[in-house]
Amino acid sequence: HEQPVGRVPLYPGHIPTSTMQKALLAAGSACAALWDPYRHDMVAVLGETTGCLALPKLRDRMRNDPEGYRILQERPRIHLSTLDMARLRGLPDGTLGREYVRFLEDNKVSPDTRMPAKFVDDEELAYVIQRYREVHDLMHTLLGMPTNMLGEVVVKWFEAVQTGLPMCVLGAAFGPVRLNARKLQVLVTELLPWAIRSGSNASCVLCVYYEQRWEQSVESLREEIGIFPPPAVRV
Repeated sequence: HEQPVGRVPLYPGHIPTSTMQKALLAAGSACAALWDPYRHDMVAVLGETTGCLALPKLRDRMRNDPEGYRILQERPRIHLSTLDMARLRGLPDGTLGREYVRFLEDNKVSPDTRMPAKFVDDEELAYVIQRYREVHDLMHTLLGMPTNMLGEVVVKWFEAVQTGLPMCVLGAAFGPVRLNARKLQVLVTELLPWAIRSGSNASCVLCVYYEQRWEQSVESLREEIGIFPPPAVRV
């Protein structure tokens, strides 16, 4: 395949694209993701092709934070191959590691399903969006949200406030149309105000070296980051 003129891959898997190609990819992936929010491949493409303004800001927040800077330098990855699942499963209840594994098992999800970055035209920014994807399940864990539509919408609102990524804003705005009346009421009256307040109050969630916090309690990590305790409602 010929590359666009003057464009060469900047990292393994990178697909150089023009502004027009990005716009077409963004439009197509947005339609597909709105039609089926569980199309993670389309959500991933949308995040990469529309994050040109938000990603540099996130990268700068990481650079200006000691822990975030170390993450950018060391480039940790969250995969089954990098996690000692048996050790995490053996940690006490309430610790980040134990609750993260519980979340993965209860919701039948795997950290290995996160798509590698392809369309971000900067190697460091590609890592930033990759890190965002790989800590997404940890956001569910910290926020106490399942992977059903209501839980995903709540996490997307938190992430939209935190990151400013258009993909998150779109998911937060259009996700509620798929909720029934009861869940929509719970979202609007209880969960949405809490998610927005927590997202605004919290420090940058990409600046936490989660791999070194497995033994810390979820409760103390929430307090450290600035996430308020979740409302006592059934999601």
